[in-house]
Amino acid sequence: MAYSKLLAKMHKALKAAGRAPDAAYLTAVSKNQPWEVIAPVLAAGQRRFGENRVQEAMMRWSDVRESYSDLELRLIGPLQSNKAAEAVAFFDVIESIDRDKIARVVAEEIQKQGRHPTLYVQVNIGEEEQKAGVLPLEADGFLRACADYGLKIDGLMCIPPVEGPRGPYFALLKKIADRNGIVHLSMGMSDDFETALAFGSTEIRVGSAIFGSR
Repeated sequence: MAYSKLLAKMHKALKAAGRAPDAAYLTAVSKNQPWEVIAPVLAAGQRRFGENRVQEAMMRWSDVRESYSDLELRLIGPLQSNKAAEAVAFFDVIESIDRDKIARVVAEEIQKQGRHPTLYVQVNIGEEEQKAGVLPLEADGFLRACADYGLKIDGLMCIPPVEGPRGPYFALLKKIADRNGIVHLSMGMSDDFETALAFGSTEIRVGSAIFGSR
């Protein structure tokens, strides 16, 4: 099973980096996947799943959630302000706090609903125009702004450029996290998770290596 092989590779990479087997965990990226390929992974014990869209996630997981009290659903795609209320109500983790407007509306919804999902800030680590996220040089200031809104930021997330080595980008994200006292780093996907784990990732987001290409 691809899922089992992925876990074995993950643990091997952690060992090679001199890290404990539980130093990082897997988020299985279930976005756009049919239920017939997700169900066996859920049955095998995977409980963290990443989704890109609020509505799609709600349709897929609302009924399933009632049977799994330990299920953790994570929004890893861009969050639109008009979906903030639903995202705060539904997700356990929101990894894509990426601009001031989103920080403000999420803070308002948390205050209104009294529900506190875990929050990550997305950093546009490669400063690419087509990608969301705060720029690395603006990350410290944005984290302070989030705190001013009353948000507790527990992690940072990034998607490095496709071309070239990924290590320098992962190292930069860790540097930003370290100087801001942030422990959780969501970095590393199907084609670079081993490198990410070597640079201190605490969460890898893997889809195609588990479920196959969409």
